[in-house]
Parts: sequence; structure tokens; C-alpha cells
Amino acid sequence: MVEQVVRLTVNFSVTDAQMSAFKSIALEMTEGARSEPGTLGYEWFVSADRKQCRLVETYADASAVEAHFMGPVAQQLVPKLAAVCSVDGFEFYGDPGPKVSAMAAGLGAVMYQYWMGIGR
Repeated sequence: MVEQVVRLTVNFSVTDAQMSAFKSIALEMTEGARSEPGTLGYEWFVSADRKQCRLVETYADASAVEAHFMGPVAQQLVPKLAAVCSVDGFEFYGDPGPKVSAMAAGLGAVMYQYWMGIGR
């Protein structure tokens, strides 16, 4: 059901000097997310000048988001990534549940509740 799917985006700025470390940690995060139940997508995008990156995450439901936030990718690797870049924005699309909502609010995330649409 499309109403249960939760997406989030995280925008990063990365200096040339830190790009190699950023890529290495991002790869490790992606491999870790691959094995998390309920993770439907974990995709990285980079701007043409290679200074801005965006991570787009898609989860089957709020419980999958919570499992990710409490798991090793978020708990161990996100702090490593944050040490080599700056987080410029963080947005949620859909309801990630009360626990993740509280955590995300503390990080300055913008929350968008599902309104309507179609999904396949």
C-alpha cells in the first residue's frame, strides 16, 4: 500500500578532499542497508560538480524505517559519514512512526505526511 511507504532524502555537501572517504562510507552504508528487511531503495545521487550529494531512501513502512534507524548503518556508519561532510537538509515523506519522528525532529528534519497519489 503506497500510504505505508516512507521515503526520506538527505542532502550532503562534500569537499574534494573528503570525497574519497565519503564514497567509501556511502558504499559501506549501501551494503548494510541492502540486508535490512523492508528497505526498498537506498540510492545516492551526485551533482555535476560532485560537491553535492543526495541520498534517497525508501522503506516499506514505519517499522522498516525504525529498524534502519536503530540498526548498525544508522548507529555506526552515519556518524562516520557526518565527520567527512555536512548535512544540508533532511526530509521525510510519509509517517516514519513516533520514535523516528522524535529522533528526526531533533535532527531538524522536515516532515511531509502522505496526502494522496498512486504507486506501483
